[in-house]
Amino acid sequence: MTVAAGPFLIAAMLLVLGGVLKARHPIDTANALRGIGVPAGPRLVRAGAVAETAIGIWAVAVGDGAAAVVVALSYGVFAVFVAVALLRRAPIASCGCFGKADTPPSLVHLGVNAGAITAAVVVAFDPGVGLPDVFAEQPLAGIPMLLLIGTGAFLAIVAMSSLPRTLAAARW
Repeated sequence: MTVAAGPFLIAAMLLVLGGVLKARHPIDTANALRGIGVPAGPRLVRAGAVAETAIGIWAVAVGDGAAAVVVALSYGVFAVFVAVALLRRAPIASCGCFGKADTPPSLVHLGVNAGAITAAVVVAFDPGVGLPDVFAEQPLAGIPMLLLIGTGAFLAIVAMSSLPRTLAAARW
């Protein structure tokens, strides 16, 4: 199992969580996409969110090379969106990545996307990191690894949502 298994599974779990939340609350994402000139309504966002969720589930369940490539491409699209929003200084309060959570595009967001892409590329060349594979190779039936994946996903969400606002407020 590759060292990128943990970061890859965190990235995949973020796809699942983000997809489910965007499907339930597509308005912020639709507004963010329109903010950079992409005409998107709630139906299109929901369709993309369902695809995002499916990709995340596939990656978590199987962790094969094909899933890793699709995860990398997904995060590549997200990185392009964030980069365009930042370069255009688009007035976007939330990208809608996690439904209603306030996650403005930021360099932190771009860094998380880059880390997810990197982990997915590594897994594409060294696959076999689905949860069944990981659990088979971990002590205590993989429970510590599962806790680390959950904690990593939580910390990534906090970093993307709270850290940019905290850093902006700290500037004087």
